[in-house]
Amino acid sequence: MQHLIETYGYVAVLIGTFFEGETVAILGGFAAHQRHLRYSLVVLLAFVGSVLGDQVAYLLGRHYGRSFVDRRPKLVPHVARATALLERHPVLFILGFRFIYGLRNVAPVAISLSRIPMARFVVLNVIAAAVWAVIVTGLGYLFGQAIEALRGEIRAWDERLAMGAVLAALSIFGFNLLRERVQRRQAGPRGR
Repeated sequence: MQHLIETYGYVAVLIGTFFEGETVAILGGFAAHQRHLRYSLVVLLAFVGSVLGDQVAYLLGRHYGRSFVDRRPKLVPHVARATALLERHPVLFILGFRFIYGLRNVAPVAISLSRIPMARFVVLNVIAAAVWAVIVTGLGYLFGQAIEALRGEIRAWDERLAMGAVLAALSIFGFNLLRERVQRRQAGPRGR
């Protein structure tokens, strides 16, 4: 498994963040903490994948326009929600849509259908992707630290649970043995 992560981990981070992101970036940060990947490269690739994915979605929206959304009825409510947020707070929305569940993939399309120029979107998208990549991969890295800190506790609990299981098994065995003796004694005088 370690060999697969070290061989394909960077590619997985790049491709995963291109299409969606959070889970892959968190796992990349965790793998960096485990020293299977370099943290700086994971952050960089998460950033690049995120920027490229959003730029492609933006360009698809610009090129295919409203028909792209209309041919996908499941996207319509998400695009409507994104458009409503975009109209109220355009800059904040572009900087923060990655952190709003359910809007990550449709937001660039909604933005492309608005009056926001591509140059403005590119600048804000790059800033937002950089912040996002650091935060999300950092969470994965911190998760790795938390697991490592708990490792000693987990081992201690493993020993306690194992001892508890052995005691429970011995207790059940002893109870069943005792119950059989009692049943034999009760059955013995009647059978005579």
